[in-house]
Amino acid sequence: MAKAPSRHTTPKEATLASRVLSGSVKPTLAQSKSLAASVLSQDAPKKK
Repeated sequence: MAKAPSRHTTPKEATLASRVLSGSVKPTLAQSKSLAASVLSQDAPKKK
């Protein structure tokens, strides 16, 4: 049986998100993708 993916944001991602939201950092493409992946990985699975 497959292990459920981790649903935690790393401290590094949390710091980056905070800085992006405050406007003090403009994220690179790679950083934007990392933040998006973090958010999507935490999305609850949809029930059928």
